[in-house]
Amino acid sequence: MTQQIYINGEYFSKEDAKISVYDHGLLYGDGIFEGMRIYGGKVFRLREHLLRLWESAAAISLPIPLDLDHLTADVNEAVRKNGLEEGYIRLIVTRGAGALGLDPFRCSNPQVIIIVDKITLYPAELYENGLELVTASTIRNHPAALSPRIKSLNYLNNVLAKMEGLKAGCKEALMLNHQGMVAECTGDNVFIVKANKLITPPKEAGILEGITRNAVLELAKKAGIETAEEPLTRHDLYVADECFLTGSAAEVIPVVILDGRSIGDGTPGPITKQLNDAFRALVRQ
Repeated sequence: MTQQIYINGEYFSKEDAKISVYDHGLLYGDGIFEGMRIYGGKVFRLREHLLRLWESAAAISLPIPLDLDHLTADVNEAVRKNGLEEGYIRLIVTRGAGALGLDPFRCSNPQVIIIVDKITLYPAELYENGLELVTASTIRNHPAALSPRIKSLNYLNNVLAKMEGLKAGCKEALMLNHQGMVAECTGDNVFIVKANKLITPPKEAGILEGITRNAVLELAKKAGIETAEEPLTRHDLYVADECFLTGSAAEVIPVVILDGRSIGDGTPGPITKQLNDAFRALVRQ
């Protein structure tokens, strides 16, 4: 089946899907997005993703030219048209075309784009054996400069940290906030297990409140695992019993090495495996 990309209610082939070079999403990263997974032909937690999209839009005064129900129907139709039972959705809203210069009020016609495709973020063996991380010197944006809770098109902060990880031979990198506390990775939320307690940084640490993160917290509570959202240092990760990452694209992936130090016994731990199994059961429901 030929890939069909949605732009403002119309469908185009990948080769013909185009927007203006004057769009401020391209010129200045002025726009927002959501990344969502498809399981069994259905979008996982679509409403939660769209509510977060609307919050991001409100935070940057970006009008979404559709209502929530209409966009929900359009996302589901884009999935149907592309015929993917398992896959990934990138939903984008740009400021629209304007003049050169930062003024967003000179823009018109925000672009709503839905890309349905496949994604493989990490090799399969890393889900079995665990991931190695390094701590990036690039910190998360200061929340007073750009709120990390806005899922914006301006991802250069994350890209620079990702480059550090890749140059160090790692697929992912840990990012600290302006206070030197653990925030998140370049595209994933961070969890540790210490003395059978599951801990993840709070929103105030400068993280994006992940949809998968919240799902895993719910699953842990349902399983009777003690959970907490607490500030974490790198030391807390170094001495943790287990560590794993969560994200829409990454799902649940164990971490076994950070900055050359083995976490726990250097293999994925039992609570990580338990929650990974529970998450996979959840998305198959």
